[in-house]
Parts: sequence; C-alpha cells; structure tokens
Amino acid sequence: MIMDSGQVTSQPLQIHKPSAEFFSWEYRLHLIAAGFGFYTAVFLLSHFLSVGLSRTYKSLPAKEKVFWNLAATRGVFGLQSTVAGLRALTEESMLFRDRVSGQEDWSWFHVLTATGFFVFENVALHTSSVAFWSFDLPLATHHFFALAGYAGAVVWDSTGHFLPMVTLLMEMSTPFTCISWMLLKAGYAHTFFWKANQWVMIHMFHCRMVLSYYMWFFSCTHWREINAHVSLPQRLLFFPGLVLLTFVLNPIWTHKKTMQLLNPVDWNFGNKPVPVNGPKKDKSHTN
Repeated sequence: MIMDSGQVTSQPLQIHKPSAEFFSWEYRLHLIAAGFGFYTAVFLLSHFLSVGLSRTYKSLPAKEKVFWNLAATRGVFGLQSTVAGLRALTEESMLFRDRVSGQEDWSWFHVLTATGFFVFENVALHTSSVAFWSFDLPLATHHFFALAGYAGAVVWDSTGHFLPMVTLLMEMSTPFTCISWMLLKAGYAHTFFWKANQWVMIHMFHCRMVLSYYMWFFSCTHWREINAHVSLPQRLLFFPGLVLLTFVLNPIWTHKKTMQLLNPVDWNFGNKPVPVNGPKKDKSHTN
C-alpha cells in the first residue's frame, strides 16, 4: 500500500519465482544425482569410520552392519529434513505466504536432494532384501510413497513446496533413532544417556503424529486450492501415503519405541536381547 497526497493506492504484490535453472531438467537431474551421491558417501563413510573405531560394529553380522550404516545415513538426512521443515513453518517465505503453489530456490534444492536420498534408500533396501533374503513390507511401502511423492513433485513442477517441506519434518526422529540403536547394540541401553535419548525420540514420534494431524487440517481447509493446483497423480500418492503414516506407521513405531524404553530389545532383528556395557569390556577401544 502507498500513501500519495492523502490517498491510499494499492501496489501489486511482487511474487518471487524460483531461479530459471530449477526448471532445467539437466540441472534437476544433477541435483538428484548429487543427493544420491552424497548419501551414498555418508553410508560408506559410516562403514569405514565404524570399522576403524568401533569394536561393536566389527562384531555385528553383515545384515546388522548394513542397518547400522543406514541408520547413520538416515540420521544425517533427518538433520537436513528438520531444517527444511522448520524453515517452511517459521520463515516468512513464498512457501508460507502461498502454501498451495509457492516455491523457493531453497525448497527446490531440498525437493531434488531428498529425491536423490529416497532413490538411495530404495536401492539400499531392495539390495539388502535380495542379499539377505528378507523383506520389511511397512518400510518398503513407506519408501515407495516417499520416492514416488518427491519424484512427482519434480515432474509436476507447478505443485507448491509447503507440504513437501512439512512432510520432510517427519524425519525429525531419525537422528535419535540412530543414536538409540547404536547404543543399544553397544550395550548401553541401561544408561541414563540412552534412556534420555529414548524419551526425546518417543517425543519426536508423538510430534510426528501431531504433524500428520496438522497436514490433514491444512488439506481440509485448503481443499479447493489443492484440487485446483495439485495434479491428480500427486493427490493419489499424497493422501494414501498420509493415511498410511497417520493410522498405521506412526502409531506402530511410536508404540514399539515406547515399549523398547521399558524392555530394551532389538525389535529390528527379532527382539534379540542386547548386551550390557558392550560386547566386550575393553577400555582401550571405542564401543
């Protein structure tokens, strides 16, 4: 609004558009590949550091070593996702002002690198399933919806990025899940630090549930705009995925993490009992 000679005149709102390079498929594919390469590097770095520093890691079966490195990789992605989600919710950006169709350069970066991460996750999950003759249906379903949803946001590029960024905030629990599982395998599940981390992790899972309720509230209050600006394939992916998270995965995982606090067992591998104070009491090595 502009005051001129006692009269109020309106000035059109200047709408920020993402840089033109984000609409180049070559640039998009480069960032997706960069995301895939970065998280593959995190996975490998976790392996090499753990081989050199952790007796616990060296004592694990091959399948659990893969899970250890995946937990570390998911933890790093969780940090990126938490920053992206909180920025979308708290920063006065185009995403916040136009929550259905708004986009920013930084949101494009997270959409593309997250797509690369979910490609990595699916490759790692299915390769591990074939190698070890095992299959985690809930996790595979979750990863399918994650990859399909973010790949869809790349293909149907008129879709706003507010919901994709808020969805990334669901990963807020993964750093604490990583710490919990590694300390559990090292035999420190009865320490104060592990229990404190477990309490925070359980709180994060409850926050995930509240966040899913917020996404339902947002979708219901912006139903017309979503139907107008979000493509049908995207809606067919998003809402079944949100149903799965809200009513199946989040409650199951929250329950399991809560029960794990009361009875520390490794439910990822058949409720195996865990060692106490590490597999070997050797103070000259890091557990």
